[in-house]
Amino acid sequence: MKNLSKYLYIILFISSCNLMFSQKGNFQIKNGHFLLNAQPFTIYSGEMHYPRVPSEYWKQRLQMMKAMGLNTVTTYVFWNYHEEAPGKWNFSGEKDLKKFIKTAQEVGLYVIIRPGPYVCAEWEFGGYPWWLQKNKNLEIRRDNKAFLEECEKYISQLAKQIVPLQINHGGPIIMVQAENEFGSYVAQRKDIPLEEHRKYSHKIKDMLLKAGISVPLFTSDGSSLFKGGSIDGALPTANGESDIDVLKKSINEYNGGKGPYMVAEYYPGWLDHWAEPFVKVSTDDVVKQTELYLRNGVSFNYYMIHGGTNFGFTSGANYDKNHDIQPDLTSYDYDAPISESGQATSKYKALRDVFQKVHAEKLPEVPKPINIITIPEIKFSKINSLFDIIDQQNPMINNQPLTFEDLNIGHGYVLYRRKFDKDQKGVLEIKGLRDYGNIYVNGIWKGELNRVNKKYNLDLDIKTGDRLDILVENMGRINYGSEIVHNLKGIISPVTINGSEISGNWEMYPLPFDQFPTHIYTRKDIPYHSPVIQEAEFNLSETGDTFLDMKEFGKGIVFINGKNIGRYWSKVGPQLTLYVPGVWLKKGKNKIQILEQLYENKNSIHSIDHPVLDELIK
Repeated sequence: MKNLSKYLYIILFISSCNLMFSQKGNFQIKNGHFLLNAQPFTIYSGEMHYPRVPSEYWKQRLQMMKAMGLNTVTTYVFWNYHEEAPGKWNFSGEKDLKKFIKTAQEVGLYVIIRPGPYVCAEWEFGGYPWWLQKNKNLEIRRDNKAFLEECEKYISQLAKQIVPLQINHGGPIIMVQAENEFGSYVAQRKDIPLEEHRKYSHKIKDMLLKAGISVPLFTSDGSSLFKGGSIDGALPTANGESDIDVLKKSINEYNGGKGPYMVAEYYPGWLDHWAEPFVKVSTDDVVKQTELYLRNGVSFNYYMIHGGTNFGFTSGANYDKNHDIQPDLTSYDYDAPISESGQATSKYKALRDVFQKVHAEKLPEVPKPINIITIPEIKFSKINSLFDIIDQQNPMINNQPLTFEDLNIGHGYVLYRRKFDKDQKGVLEIKGLRDYGNIYVNGIWKGELNRVNKKYNLDLDIKTGDRLDILVENMGRINYGSEIVHNLKGIISPVTINGSEISGNWEMYPLPFDQFPTHIYTRKDIPYHSPVIQEAEFNLSETGDTFLDMKEFGKGIVFINGKNIGRYWSKVGPQLTLYVPGVWLKKGKNKIQILEQLYENKNSIHSIDHPVLDELIK
């Protein structure tokens, strides 16, 4: 009888929870305030992107946010994450957006959705699918028929996921953003009339409304950029604004002289690039700014509260005329209050103390941290040159090198090969290198070309019968600014030697590395700086998060149990470790596979118990 009573209690408890989570609510902007179920509400939000965190960890990370004192989670939705190929949509497994939103609701957080279609986010191509560039009639972020048709397809698919989970349907979604930081794009694209810019952004708003979005819409821009970025009928919010007077003045100007006042992106950390110092923001500064917002009743969203990781080929890049490209790290730690691996930092603890003062009730306990392990030395028992893989493929042949897009691959690598029937001596130049290339003659490394350092030429001495190989890596498409419209990858201009174009009989071998190649390993003698694939198995008696120590390696990617955990570039830093989520490891046998582009006879690897993200190599 006692057991029956216990089971009845559990059933009643679950039923009451389901009722609570399914009850319809209301969130609106009225008389200059946010109102939640007709009561004034201040948004204390943190940004976390579900694709940057293994799904098994979503709940723990969201509980961390709740325990810090936040009431809302904000997330971008990445179009190219869900449309895996034209017309092929995936919202399941790791990509289950509905599950993420419902998990937030279960934890007790409201949800803000930022669907773009453009998102920036230091994410590959700002969230756009790479193949949009194949349509020569299409221009992104513009009042362009072909582009808007694709946007409408995306928003239609997105709506199926989020419309049923709006607060007025019993879900936790309280706001949706229209476009993203469009004012900065307007300021950079003065070649396009303002009227056309605004026509485009308002069409995006109309698509969202037509698709069934009924919660309030908002825009986010720097406070000086509202003229180009604001949208009629959407609340303007000011990214990065620390001055309360400026915040209120800018929002008042574009919102009928009244609030509510919100900073949709307040930065407790900052983004990071390869070959540049890791940026840190002091805890004192973050605490002081948070307290200022709280005293003034300002709603805000920490970008990021928890950054996570750019797994696989998802990281984007900035453009800078001094570098040409600034590719983002694999780690998206962001110096955020919750670290890349979900640990509570000193910044987190200080902010929790601040929020405890504004909450009448005691905050929930901080969730137990994920177990961390170290893996001792793993010796690679299998190794081969990447050229052995290539020699088993049939190439594409063309008079000039083709881009990744022409070859119909979005990510990874392409090997460009040409054989010479006469001597060529002089300066090899590839002005259209996108983004990083290693040069080989007859399989022997001759040097590196590098868009990051604007190094586009190399002295070469080629003899009759020699084979030139150029292994080109796409390091992530530009995700911010006017250069986003120039995002083809591979070799996009003629290859020249001493100014003369090398044309005719270019062979191209696409290497997308969407999965690690299956290979029978036979070879051991590998020349210096050759590209190699390596593989090993290792056993674990327990699982947990860990950090692969990549300091002794050069540049490449790592797969663990079939998952691409991201790029490393230890020759430059500042990131010298790769985060391995424990949920992707197994008790017993595991497999590690590496593509190393600059092999230097390093045949073992191990892990450590902490990340190394701030060691710049000069």
